[in-house]
Amino acid sequence: MKYLVIKCGGSVLDSLPRSFFEDVVKMHQLGEWTPIIVHGGGPLITSLLKSLNVETKFVNGLRVTDHQVLDVVEMVLSGSVNKQVVRNIVEVDGNAIGVSGVDGGLLKAIPARDAKTLGFVGEVVEVNQSIIEGIINQGYIPVISPVGIDFSGQRYNINGDIAASAIANALGANLCFISDIPGILIEQNGKKMKLDKVSKSIIEEMIGNQTIYGGMIPKVTAAIDGLVHNIPEVGIINGLDKDSLIDFVNGKNIGTKIILEEIA
Repeated sequence: MKYLVIKCGGSVLDSLPRSFFEDVVKMHQLGEWTPIIVHGGGPLITSLLKSLNVETKFVNGLRVTDHQVLDVVEMVLSGSVNKQVVRNIVEVDGNAIGVSGVDGGLLKAIPARDAKTLGFVGEVVEVNQSIIEGIINQGYIPVISPVGIDFSGQRYNINGDIAASAIANALGANLCFISDIPGILIEQNGKKMKLDKVSKSIIEEMIGNQTIYGGMIPKVTAAIDGLVHNIPEVGIINGLDKDSLIDFVNGKNIGTKIILEEIA
């Protein structure tokens, strides 16, 4: 059984069409690949905090999380967004179970390195993969919200990309980041061109010479993070395109595949 961890950021979730979830269910039914969804929910968290008059601060892309913010993070991720994704799958005749990293100690966490600044932001140190495998063996698609827990019961806000990478690493799975663009785009002779496949070292070179810039940098940085955690292959695809997931796992020229080794 081959696993594919599908990371859906909060910024793209609301834009994903019905066809994306049909792709997930189709993949599940075909059986060659088993989908596991890890989702974010940043925009909704920010919106709710704003309505509560709670200031949102970010340090290096991570949300500073105190007790009050943590309550909102868990409510949004493990409640609203998680169940929205499950409903989207059910609406296209799929079967899904939504869990958070707290459930069954699925994502065991420790404070992030910059804990004094970030508060209750965590890093994943252990994945209880038996929880995920149990859901899969019962015929369901796991939908996971990135809230972790430590060995004493303290909750942590986990960056969704970090959680997805940790889960993919534990399962020996491939990892796919869902975007609203067709992959990594670079400018060549005044025209935008999609990269079909690229290695870690070339990515780093292109960031250095600013061939890759702007909003694409966080995506490729997360992809590289997955590769160095021993994930075989990482992809960035456009979830708005019909059959994009199916075409991606079938090796078609969809999105951008990022690999650790140099390309011969």
